[in-house]
Amino acid sequence: MIYPIVVYGDAVLRKRAIDIEQGTDLIQLIQDMYETMHAAHGIGLAAPQIGKGIRLFVVDGTTLEDEPTLMNFKQAFINPVILGEMGTKWQFEEGCLSIPNIREEVSRKEKIRMKYLDENWQPKEEDFDGMKARIIQHEYDHIEGKLFIDYLTPLKKRMLKGKLADISKGDVDTEYRILAPLRK
Repeated sequence: MIYPIVVYGDAVLRKRAIDIEQGTDLIQLIQDMYETMHAAHGIGLAAPQIGKGIRLFVVDGTTLEDEPTLMNFKQAFINPVILGEMGTKWQFEEGCLSIPNIREEVSRKEKIRMKYLDENWQPKEEDFDGMKARIIQHEYDHIEGKLFIDYLTPLKKRMLKGKLADISKGDVDTEYRILAPLRK
């Protein structure tokens, strides 16, 4: 099932998501999240982006042919916790399915260590770097109630104010269905 994407202005995107009870059946939801993400041409999707305030996100970098390090990078993260961010910060242009048609430079640390449960409820503790770390950090921010625009300067945020207001009203062109909080 393909869900509509919740866009900027919806309260679910600003709340810290809650832990998922061990053993909850997430198989269908994870499959639906991959399907939703692929239909919207995304490489990551967090549960709050489909209106679910739970600590779950999926990533799939396998479609990025110019990034060989992501060739096998497709997985789900349940109740993840970033244990540390290391290395130097590096800038990269990010976008977000919940903030369509806006892309901005964001600075993030190059390496992370995290613990999480995989889709089979197996505990993992792993290091990620480069684009993997960036994708995870972006999606992790979603389950913490944070958006990539929160990293922008006050001037950049003011310059985007009108576009963000339009997104909240649903006045934005996308190739995927959206749920806009202020749509009339």
